[in-house]
Amino acid sequence: MGMGSGAKTSLALAVLGVSVLAGCAGSGESGGMGLGEMLLTGGATQAPVQVRPMDDVYCPPVTIAEGGSAIQAYSAGRAGDSSALRSQVSISNLARECVGQPDGSTLVKVGVEARALLGVGGAAGRYNVPVQIVVKDGSTVIANRSRGAVAAIPAGGTQTSVTVVEDNIVVPAARANTFEIEVALGGRGQRG
Repeated sequence: MGMGSGAKTSLALAVLGVSVLAGCAGSGESGGMGLGEMLLTGGATQAPVQVRPMDDVYCPPVTIAEGGSAIQAYSAGRAGDSSALRSQVSISNLARECVGQPDGSTLVKVGVEARALLGVGGAAGRYNVPVQIVVKDGSTVIANRSRGAVAAIPAGGTQTSVTVVEDNIVVPAARANTFEIEVALGGRGQRG
């Protein structure tokens, strides 16, 4: 039995439609979405494939530079006299995060929490907390960043905490497995 002219026309249109869709399946020359992709994905654009950063990389513990763990402020001319201690700021917590980059470098973030305490001769107010963060490999300094925070001790209070976070420190690929992270209050190894 032969096909009727209506059936032949329907078959021809179906073949033509599939041919048109096959030709439109790729992205358009302008970088847009082709008709075939629009029909297959419902018009939703697909995100480009991105290389994910590597999380399992070398990340050394943060150390405190010698003499950099605390800053003490005394009444004028009475340094070392505990009855003249106005305030003390000391490091109370350290944190770091390291994320490997596709080029082999490591992106480092360092957090320092400091606690400010009033001494016998102290009073409520604002206390400067200078923090220095050094990323190095042996004697080669990769990054040396200074940040400041203000510890505000309210009236009637005796202490407060402040947090300093330094990020976007890039360690080159050649040093990504041997670097060190060091922090200090008041500058590298200085005491107030």
